Amino acid sequence: MEHIPTIDVSPLADPSDPQFQATVAEIMDACTSIGFLSITGTGVAPDQIDQVRDCVRAIFEIKEASKWDQAITRENYRGFIPMGFFTPNDGSGTADKYEGYKLHFEAAEDAPIRAECALYGPNIWPRELPQARDVILDYWRQLDQVTDLLLGALEVGLAVQPNTLRDAFHNPMTNMTLLHYPPQAPDEDGYGIHPHKDTDALTIIAPDPVGGLEVQTRTGSWITPDCPFGGFVVNIGDMLELWSGGRLKSTPHRVVNRSGNERYSFPYFAVPRHDVVVAPLLPALHGFSRPAVHCGHWSAEIWRTNWPDEAAVKDTPELGTLHD
Repeated sequence: MEHIPTIDVSPLADPSDPQFQATVAEIMDACTSIGFLSITGTGVAPDQIDQVRDCVRAIFEIKEASKWDQAITRENYRGFIPMGFFTPNDGSGTADKYEGYKLHFEAAEDAPIRAECALYGPNIWPRELPQARDVILDYWRQLDQVTDLLLGALEVGLAVQPNTLRDAFHNPMTNMTLLHYPPQAPDEDGYGIHPHKDTDALTIIAPDPVGGLEVQTRTGSWITPDCPFGGFVVNIGDMLELWSGGRLKSTPHRVVNRSGNERYSFPYFAVPRHDVVVAPLLPALHGFSRPAVHCGHWSAEIWRTNWPDEAAVKDTPELGTLHD
């Protein structure tokens, strides 16, 4: 597949809908070929997406000193990510051209899940924008519902037992990264975000009108998703590729912002609960071989190895790579 299809997912809300099976088939076709799709019919209102984008823009307009005061640390990977803070772990030494704000599944200080896994906890919310928490968490809850619909469709498409995937997302390690990409000059090297595969199960993103997201096809060319107003771009991550034994495709993508405008993005990354072990649910396709992944350990390693002086070790899961 050399294009990214647009699919109305509204029939997924009712398995008795005459279009349910056809919609599942369309989703499976996209996810087993290019690994990306644009979706409509989610029930998320376009004005709510605009509200979140306005909130994200306001977060990055906060004074720099205050941002640094709320920055991520090695002990708590939540909060502001300064511009050029992380360098890709590919040896290039070229920092990606973005600033970010990292949010994780919101767990209260006294939430029982915190006794099971130290990675859970409350987020750092910008002091200057008290409304941000409610705006973003309301949007987050709606994307949780979209994720549930899509996972249900993939269960049908993969012919696994109902709730096999969905049950793994109670108290998940789902996270969001709020992103700001300044415009790059036409002749400027580097990327907003370098070519990579997502290490999660499923990513959902409301594309910014200025564009910049590019997806690599199986022939190696780069294309731009054509997503309708109010729709979302969805892609398969390495975990679902592993769960499916290689049937669902995790696909390289990148961001290059040469629009001349500021770009704001807020991808949602669906990740299972900390104690879930991801392993093929079906016999692996010929040539597909990846070790099982413990989600808590995987998440800790991903966050640890984001720091430039930390290296992957023998027990670091081999996810997020660009090879097949």
